[in-house]
Amino acid sequence: MSFNSFDVLVIGAGAAGLYTALCLPAHFQVGLMTKDQISRSASDWAQGGIAAVVDPQDSTDLHLEDTLKAGAGLCDYEAVKFLVENAAECIHNLVEMGVAFDRQGSNLALTLEAAHSRRRVLHAADTTGRAVVTTLAEQVLSRKNIHIVSQAFVLDLWLDSAQICQGVSVIYEGQVHWVRAGAVILATGGGGQVFAQTTNPAVSTGDGVAIAHRSGAILRDLEFVQFHPTALTQPGAPRFLISEAVRGEGAHLVDRLGHRFAFDYHPAGELAPRDVVSRAIFSHLQKTETDPALANVWLDLRPIAPETIRHRFPNIIQVCQRWGINVFEEPIPVAPAAHYWMGGIKADLLNRTSISGLYAVGETASTGVHGANRLASNSLLECLVFGAQLKHLELDGRSISSSYPQGVAATDSSALPVAQFVASDLEKIRLLRIELPKLVWQGAGICREQKVLWEAIAQLHLWQQEFAQLSLTQSLLNLSPCQPLKFDAPDADDQLRAWGELYNLLDIADLILRSAAYRTESRGGHYRSDFPQSNLEWQVHTMVQGDPLRVTRRDRWWKAPLKRDEG
Repeated sequence: MSFNSFDVLVIGAGAAGLYTALCLPAHFQVGLMTKDQISRSASDWAQGGIAAVVDPQDSTDLHLEDTLKAGAGLCDYEAVKFLVENAAECIHNLVEMGVAFDRQGSNLALTLEAAHSRRRVLHAADTTGRAVVTTLAEQVLSRKNIHIVSQAFVLDLWLDSAQICQGVSVIYEGQVHWVRAGAVILATGGGGQVFAQTTNPAVSTGDGVAIAHRSGAILRDLEFVQFHPTALTQPGAPRFLISEAVRGEGAHLVDRLGHRFAFDYHPAGELAPRDVVSRAIFSHLQKTETDPALANVWLDLRPIAPETIRHRFPNIIQVCQRWGINVFEEPIPVAPAAHYWMGGIKADLLNRTSISGLYAVGETASTGVHGANRLASNSLLECLVFGAQLKHLELDGRSISSSYPQGVAATDSSALPVAQFVASDLEKIRLLRIELPKLVWQGAGICREQKVLWEAIAQLHLWQQEFAQLSLTQSLLNLSPCQPLKFDAPDADDQLRAWGELYNLLDIADLILRSAAYRTESRGGHYRSDFPQSNLEWQVHTMVQGDPLRVTRRDRWWKAPLKRDEG
């Protein structure tokens, strides 16, 4: 098989990618590329809802104020204003498409979530993301101008001599292809899989941020990661969130000895703020467990009356039962988990990045709406509001549908150069994929400290050097533009995807660790135990660009040091 060209290529099929594809002008031939299947995304896992002002008792000014407050001084005012003022229109569009939001009578049902001053969160039971993504996917499948390419892994951007994005290189059916496009839109979601504990699905490996970084795009605020304190940690189970409401009803957090340790860290115990509870669990595991990156505590619901549990938490009961846990008889194993990445590719209100022809939408992007800490239920909203902006996309003469056929076309692959897998490469990839998330969790998890950060950076750079020496890396990264390559193995796609995801995870680990080491204060989703207070001088964005990595705040750029004694 061989790819040809599209007017616009959208990478990622979560809420951001699907809605973007639907909003693009209908005369464009659109390629929607996903490394998995449609609906395998963090959007599909979203349990909460979508925040929007649809109640006369609410106002966009209040939504704006709540978002700015949550962002801890780093939100972009104009971006937030744009987000909240365009929210209602996007909700109307979803309803018109058929998203079955819960209702109270004839009105949309609204719930109150943490840090919102009004009830403004729309929901579809506790599977809002799935309801939205399913509806969007059905719409995409009905559009004749949208061509879906599944099981395709994007390696890197393809820039021309003027550094304008003209497409991507991609692994598909065991071959490397070069796909031309008038515009490339990255909607690949977050990078939670770089942490040992995450609520993100397996596909969330920071692909968009990594490939944009390698092409020289400006990235922003990569140190800010939101952690949820209580995610299910049963072996084999997804990191299902156990709501704060459970603790509000009286559930206890206990360690393996049954001790309610949260009171050792804060007078409010289990009812302390989310970030405080996360740090309490993290710190306690550091003190009491030999492998804290993979350890857990327990959430005991038995102090709650059984009838209250049945009435308030039927879905939690069901999910836990699915994984062999009876919440009426035993506690739930839980641990904090990386949940949402506030940082990403710097993008403006039209989703334009610093690279001409390249756009970013959703969690992959840093538009300024989340600042240092995302307000609950603003993430799906961002996907919609900013995805809708692509209706204004103009290709400025870069449209190529008139001169290039669309989609995937058969070709004779017998003459392509063939590369082989080396068993030692595959084993190294497997081992690094296991060890890397542990390293990042310890170094740049909930509590960060300079010495540990630099030790993690030093180890990471050794692993990056080992990865660069793999024969598979040499084969894939030394290709010239338009040079094809194929791999002759029945599981070639799986092996190549494992290599590609590790390639991206190594890069975003480096970006997160060094950004966290650079910001010597605590703010929002970034907590430094050696700098536990916020500092007004740090009420600025951090931006990184290039290799070697450069970091900036305000208008000055520095090369980020590779060792503790540099710079």
